[in-house]
Amino acid sequence: MTKQLTLCLAVEGDKILLGMKKRGFGAGRYNGFGGKLQEGESIEDAARREMEEECGVKVTEMEEVGVHMFEFSSDPGNFLEVHVFRVDAFEGSPEESEEMKPQWFDIDKIPYDTMWPDDRYWIPLFLEGKKFKAQFLFGEGDGVLKQDIQVVEKL
Repeated sequence: MTKQLTLCLAVEGDKILLGMKKRGFGAGRYNGFGGKLQEGESIEDAARREMEEECGVKVTEMEEVGVHMFEFSSDPGNFLEVHVFRVDAFEGSPEESEEMKPQWFDIDKIPYDTMWPDDRYWIPLFLEGKKFKAQFLFGEGDGVLKQDIQVVEKL
């Protein structure tokens, strides 16, 4: 079974906007903003809605730059298909929500040690403006057991 999700990372100059997840899946980790699609919702609409719900900004310019396929060894055969968007423009100022506490980080000070372990593999490609397709298998403690990242011309 495959579940589709979204992930948005806003970039402004030499800074990236991440959020500390306060509850639910991934709590206690910095991540981009995103989540599940609602019934009848497009991937793009879900990305925009989640960004607004989680940090209060309205996306005005974004581009899909990656697709992740995540699998957990504890749940074989079930995949999370995560569509990654680069947000280059938005209206409003990021504000804390019940779910996320947004924070800007200098690109050379990204807190990889408090993020999902796969992030250190693909975020540098993201920051270089490359498009990619990636597969990750997570093991015990969410360690990366296998990874395969392909830079692509288009998704």
